[in-house]
Amino acid sequence: MGNGETTRVRGIAARAGGWSARHRWAAVGIWMLFVVLAMGLGSAAGRVDVDESAELKGETRTAARIIKDAGIEEPASETVLIQAKGDGAKATDPEFRAAVDAVIKAVGATGRVSDVTSPYDTDTISKDGRSALVQFDVRGDSKTAGERIEPVLKAVDGVQKDHSQLRIEEIGGASMMKTFDDAFGKDFQRAEYSAVPVAFGILLIAFGALVAALVPVALAITAIVATVGLMGLVSHVMPMGDTANSVMLLVGLAVGVDYCLFYLRREREERAAGRDAGAALRIAAATSGRAIIVSGVTVCVAMAGMLFTGLATFQSMGLASLIVVAVAMVGSVTVLPALLSLLGERVEKGRVPFLHPDKRRKNGGRGGNGESRFWTAVLRGVLAKPALSVVVAAGALLAVAAPAVGMKTENLSLDQEFGDSLPIVQTYNRVNEAFPGGSEPAEVVVKAKDIGAPEVKSALADFRERAVSSGASRGPVEIKVHDAQNLAFVYVPLVGGSDQDKAGASLEKLRDEVRPATLGKVDGLQAPITGQIAGGHDFNKQLVGSVAPVFAFVVVFAFLLMLLSFRSLTIAVTSIVLNLLSVGAAYGILVAVFQHGWGASLVGAEGVGAIVTWLPLFLFVILFGLSMDYHVFVVSRIREARLRGLTTNEAIKHGVVTTAGVVTSAAVIMVAVFAIFGTLSMQSMKQMGVGLAAAVLIDATIIRGVLLPAVMALLGERNWYLPKWLNRLPDLSHDESAEPVSPPRPPAVEGERVGV
Repeated sequence: MGNGETTRVRGIAARAGGWSARHRWAAVGIWMLFVVLAMGLGSAAGRVDVDESAELKGETRTAARIIKDAGIEEPASETVLIQAKGDGAKATDPEFRAAVDAVIKAVGATGRVSDVTSPYDTDTISKDGRSALVQFDVRGDSKTAGERIEPVLKAVDGVQKDHSQLRIEEIGGASMMKTFDDAFGKDFQRAEYSAVPVAFGILLIAFGALVAALVPVALAITAIVATVGLMGLVSHVMPMGDTANSVMLLVGLAVGVDYCLFYLRREREERAAGRDAGAALRIAAATSGRAIIVSGVTVCVAMAGMLFTGLATFQSMGLASLIVVAVAMVGSVTVLPALLSLLGERVEKGRVPFLHPDKRRKNGGRGGNGESRFWTAVLRGVLAKPALSVVVAAGALLAVAAPAVGMKTENLSLDQEFGDSLPIVQTYNRVNEAFPGGSEPAEVVVKAKDIGAPEVKSALADFRERAVSSGASRGPVEIKVHDAQNLAFVYVPLVGGSDQDKAGASLEKLRDEVRPATLGKVDGLQAPITGQIAGGHDFNKQLVGSVAPVFAFVVVFAFLLMLLSFRSLTIAVTSIVLNLLSVGAAYGILVAVFQHGWGASLVGAEGVGAIVTWLPLFLFVILFGLSMDYHVFVVSRIREARLRGLTTNEAIKHGVVTTAGVVTSAAVIMVAVFAIFGTLSMQSMKQMGVGLAAAVLIDATIIRGVLLPAVMALLGERNWYLPKWLNRLPDLSHDESAEPVSPPRPPAVEGERVGV
């Protein structure tokens, strides 16, 4: 081996890297075969999608099951608002009636609709008499109704042109589906497609060589492609949601590039230190390879926490993320060493002037040993006054996290989600203003032994009357009876409309007061209440109930993994505390920006008064997992240096400054990729992008660059404390290389250990 030194490498990562380097073509061939087979089998098997209506527990699920068992396919419902402009015509005026008749005739002539109702028959006329609703259903499958609604929209536009003195607008499930697909489908695609070029550009700056930048991107893309195929296979056991694809791409690109970056940077560093290619690769396998496995397993455990929510959408996101992390981790410790072995010095091909590390070193940007001069200066101050550094950094993060105490979560309404960026949002607001709750009515699914029995008819009539008299609804309450299936659907506009709190209170009144006093008195009758407001209410309830088990699972297992990997109770505890502080700061930023609107315009957002319900738990799981990437990588380097004989302070300085470059590069990539999603028009996507980007930025700078070294410096030798009674735990810490941390230090004595 180079320099006449011997290297002791042990563990899975070292063995996998060694085998791959010796069997280069076999390793690359096996990987490509795996990717092709996974994609091929997944495509052949097809993908089973989540049935969102049946994923919840409680009344929403009961209603969905009753409808499904009855074989009824509920069509997509549409509404056309006919409204006087200013102090114009009323619904009783001839020209208003003519417009209503024209709408009914025009939509019916398309042949795409059924059950068209006139406001004069259903009493869907506002109290001021200036607004009316024509309602109908779209023929065919409701899930694809958006693809068939365009002729109807054109027909309504035609009537609007003929009656310019009135406002004639359409809204409903199908028209909203089409609007969102047109407006945001391409928006999402652009964001997903631009993530790869952005990552590649940052890697090109980080490595200064075309080939070196291409390798991590290629590995990440193949891991994502393989995961898409595996998701198809797994979906037959656990259905996948649409959001799982976007989340998988985000996580896959982030960790896939990061893992390759860690490995490649270490191999480069060892070669720059004078070691031959074989020795450099073996050291990278034993050190960075081990850090990748520890980090990957920890991230997988965090993602597995989503499986405990019981919500199919969350479970699919968690499983897809878990799979892509596992695939990226395996690829990084197997095919990556093979590629580096094949490429050798050619990994430096395509050097970019002024960006290559050799050029930067000559220009004084980085020390000869690869240590960052900026972070060396920062560390000098932090290690000189660690207590002050802890107080300042922790105090700043706690201040940033403070707004999270008042966090309010809710499913964002249409106007909150999109603001005034779409005309249909204004239609939504007008309908809700004229007919509170009319655009999102509660749906009571009534199942009886005989839906036509006198007592059932009487109970339905009582329910309709009390729904209005109780103040839960202002009407009109519509009833559709399916005699053959002994079912009735009761549609109740909720007072509160788009105000989620007021609409939720109306829903509770229906469920807890009106229903027991009417429908609840009929023996054997079921009447679960569903609908958009009810679905959001049940989703929130189930999500809140799953927070504690998910939180406990992620924290406990992450703690155990850190304990076993570093054989230190202190490091395990500080890891959890620092990660929680990072997540808390991200929550604080989210609440400040999106709930209170502080500085929202800086990120192209607006204060909407709430955080979307699913985001806090999602962010906790994702951030807790991704934070471990940096933490494991930095602490592994510190521990490696300590095991080689450096003092704790020397080891901290060495570990932080030598990993600063790779952690910064990895963080910049993550921040850039996540920030792309912060540019989308949907507020929920902005919240996700900004939350993730802010948390990663905080984590890679304040946490890893200041707080971690300061805390470790204060603890000193107590960093390596492990109670004697814990010595019986499995030892997963034996992969460190016996190579010296930097030449020209002498090689360590075989079996040298630090008391940890």
